[in-house]
Amino acid sequence: MTRNHRTSRLTTVSVENAKPSTERREIPDSGCRGLYLVLQPSGAKSWAIRFRFEGKPCKHTLGSWPAVSLAEARRLATAALAQVAQGIDPRLEKRQAKAEAAERSRDTVERLTAQFLEWQGKRLRPNSLRQLEHIVADFVVPAWQGRDVHSIARRDALELTEAVAETRPIMANRLHSGLHRFFRWLCERDIIIASPMVGVPRPAPERARERTLSEREIVALWRACDAVGEPACSWIRMLVLLAQRRSETAGMRHSELDGDLWHLPAERMKGRVAHVLPLPAQAVAIIEALPQVGDSDLVFTSNGRSPLDHFDRLKKEIDAEMKPATPWTWHDVRRSTASALAGLGVAVPVVEKILAHRSGTFRGITGTYQRHSFIPEMRTALERWSEHLDRLVRSVPATKVVPLGRR
Repeated sequence: MTRNHRTSRLTTVSVENAKPSTERREIPDSGCRGLYLVLQPSGAKSWAIRFRFEGKPCKHTLGSWPAVSLAEARRLATAALAQVAQGIDPRLEKRQAKAEAAERSRDTVERLTAQFLEWQGKRLRPNSLRQLEHIVADFVVPAWQGRDVHSIARRDALELTEAVAETRPIMANRLHSGLHRFFRWLCERDIIIASPMVGVPRPAPERARERTLSEREIVALWRACDAVGEPACSWIRMLVLLAQRRSETAGMRHSELDGDLWHLPAERMKGRVAHVLPLPAQAVAIIEALPQVGDSDLVFTSNGRSPLDHFDRLKKEIDAEMKPATPWTWHDVRRSTASALAGLGVAVPVVEKILAHRSGTFRGITGTYQRHSFIPEMRTALERWSEHLDRLVRSVPATKVVPLGRR
């Protein structure tokens, strides 16, 4: 390196005309103490200052020319040397900026979505986690692979959700919800300042399902269960009897049962609130008839290690046996039983307690101060439904259609 000790006041023209040599050169500027024009053999030019800090000689790069002009270089040099005079090392700010840039370069969509899913895995129910994993793996990462989360703007989120909505509108809504959750998680950890999902509308309208199975369909479903064998047969019939969610019912454990009471822990409930449900005699008989698999605590299991799953495959097998005229879902069974309970004259608050709903009658202050268990009322209602269902299965012809809830 050659350092020119002859000083002269640099001008824009002299900087432009400065020619490279075979060695790196530093040309001082008499117009600003400590400022140098650094000239590389390649012809690249940059600005630097030299100063002493804590008794040691130091160098601080200010930027490249022509991005940093001569006037700007002088301004930066003056500000940096003022910091030195105050006992502040001007290089610290640049080092911090580099460290922040390096940290930001680690904030890729792939890395942070993986952390997000790991965090959600400790909080979500298995089905909800699987859907979130599907959203991330099949939509988010393929669209934004390699992107820094700081670079994701509202336009990116809008374009992604609208693209999915063109062919899969309901899935686009699930993607919309998943992105909201992901970016809110990033905001909570101070990784990003604001969520790009703010102001992004839900891409497709959704209507609440209203499908209920008729009494003939309920009877057909009950009879079709024999075709799928155990433990699926008993699980489906328990759905009809108890109106609980499919994953909550499939995960039933012997340790949760106390006589005719089923204690569902908060961690297995969608609303994260524990639920106690009295079981009608028919439900107790179904559980007692199922053989226990080894020493497994699970009621509905074929291997003793995991609860019953493959709900979609079971649904296809049941449909092949029932041959329904109108499509239905597992959740429609829950709605159908709730409708049937209302049709039998069960009071709405009791139905909501059976369903473990915290909205409706029990929302707000009522839910806070209402602490009656409703167990006797639920027991009477579910026993009444069980007996009515038993009469239907034994006596209703397959051609008779009486919609549940209309009596």
